[in-house]
Amino acid sequence: MVVDSVSRSLGKKSALVAIAVGGISAGALDLLQACIWFGWDIPLSIAGGLLGPQAAEHGGAGTYALGVFLHFFIAVSAATIYYAASRRLVFLTEYPLVCGLFFGGAVELVMRLVVLPLSALHAHGPYELEDLIKGLLTHMVVVGLPIAYSIRRFSR
Repeated sequence: MVVDSVSRSLGKKSALVAIAVGGISAGALDLLQACIWFGWDIPLSIAGGLLGPQAAEHGGAGTYALGVFLHFFIAVSAATIYYAASRRLVFLTEYPLVCGLFFGGAVELVMRLVVLPLSALHAHGPYELEDLIKGLLTHMVVVGLPIAYSIRRFSR
């Protein structure tokens, strides 16, 4: 009975570590590359997705902090989804390179085609092919791979 309780506790801790490491590393890499490519005010645009275009254009430090928080919330949510799926689909942890690349691409497509059009910014296409390819490749590497390898390394 005690051994079962301890193993459940360790399992919960390893799940939290796997999700936290994957989500925070993917969030940091993605935010850094977005700031380098699009400017250091990108967190204002992220907050604008919740608050509207005025926040994206005229937001202050609080809006900036909200954008950073929302970005990491999304990244940790993606890691949580990957972790949950990996409990049933064992190949997600057995083949993190391929699965991580596909997952990162899926995250990009969901953000671009579902989340952004439904946000307060109402961002939608048509998209240029170059931007779509750049977004897919970037998210495959900086989001998908850190999450997949963290889930493989830290979860039991």
